[in-house]
Amino acid sequence: MVVDYITYLSKNKKNLGGMMKNLLKFIIGSVSLFFFSSVQADTIKWLHLTGESSPEYPNFVRAIEEFEAKTGHTVEMMYLENESFKAKLPTMLQSDDRPDIFNSWGGGVMYAQAEAGFLRDISDVITDEYLSTLSAAAANAFVYKGQRVGVPRNVSQVTWWYNKDLMNQAGVDVDGIKMWDDLLSAVKQIKSAGITPICIGGKDKWPVHFIWTHLHIRNGGEALFLESLENGGWDRPEYIKSGEQMLELVELEPFQDGWLSHTWPDQAGFFGDGKCAMAFMGNWMYPSQKSNSASGEGLGDDNMGIFSMPMTPGALGDSADTLGGINGWLVSKTAPDSAVEFLMHLVSADIQNEDAAKGAYLPVVKGADKSITNPILAQVANNIGNSQYHQIFYDQFLGPDIGRVVNDVSTDLAAGIISAEEAAQQVQESWEFNQ
Repeated sequence: MVVDYITYLSKNKKNLGGMMKNLLKFIIGSVSLFFFSSVQADTIKWLHLTGESSPEYPNFVRAIEEFEAKTGHTVEMMYLENESFKAKLPTMLQSDDRPDIFNSWGGGVMYAQAEAGFLRDISDVITDEYLSTLSAAAANAFVYKGQRVGVPRNVSQVTWWYNKDLMNQAGVDVDGIKMWDDLLSAVKQIKSAGITPICIGGKDKWPVHFIWTHLHIRNGGEALFLESLENGGWDRPEYIKSGEQMLELVELEPFQDGWLSHTWPDQAGFFGDGKCAMAFMGNWMYPSQKSNSASGEGLGDDNMGIFSMPMTPGALGDSADTLGGINGWLVSKTAPDSAVEFLMHLVSADIQNEDAAKGAYLPVVKGADKSITNPILAQVANNIGNSQYHQIFYDQFLGPDIGRVVNDVSTDLAAGIISAEEAAQQVQESWEFNQ
């Protein structure tokens, strides 16, 4: 086509100057057309756990719309509920239809996915400039053996949530709950007032493991955990003590009727509907108790409070030690560069500041925590900031095999069908099997 145009020019020399300009425009246009048509428009598959009623969901949509308009790529959202996600993800990662981006709690599950070759090293795509905007501790939680395999999104702490009206009705002074026996006494008072002390999602199991493992944190502390992680000893006296203390709680029958058949969303809804005085859960309880309540409103801010897990006698841990998570997004092995570019847009200062102000989560972008206006979530952020030992959830940190056993034996303890010694021994046996 260009050759034909040049032949035409040679026969029309009088108009050569203007025609040369047109030729230049034609060539530039042709090259541009070729270049842009050769750039691949990717379809990025994003698997998440966030329902449409959650406060952060609107910014999911916003991030997609902005990214698609800017880049020409397409982002497809795929939603799975928490337990369905855990059950289906391993199979999805082995298929040709795997998600490019998916939720992660970090820890041992992420390590196992990396070892299996399911994750991509994104170190060559993510920029140092972007990483400098994130909390270093949070960002490094998504590095495995020198390979950066994901991007953090938020941090969390598990704590005791309580209904102020119900606690006052039962005559419980929350400020006086400092030791484990204080909590047991509060449970007795609440029950005597005809109120369900604790709501819990026993069917999902992981909500139950928070109680047992946080007692581990109090009784054993960081040093003992690291020693057990390296050399075993999950059946130590300190961990058996945790089981014995949990059984002390269980003997008081503190949970709602039918708790073994209730899920985490049920637990959140019960608390939001004022059907129990307390719930032991992460700071995502704040939005979830609203979205899962019958009214959709849940408890008002003025009727909710939190307090940390009490200390135990002779504990090796510190009262400021926390249990929680560093959550984020992992990138699967076949994901395009554009998937990482989308994550850098999704986890950005603008979006994290807005979500923090709405109380959606505790952000990882530096300075975004200053946007937190809710006093309860500000207290959680302060707790994490003051903690010298922030333990990631056991069921995630210890990997899928040992983590499953931890969840199972925690629930068996709560059901009163296993002894403290048997629970500790089963975790130790699982650790030995997985060495």
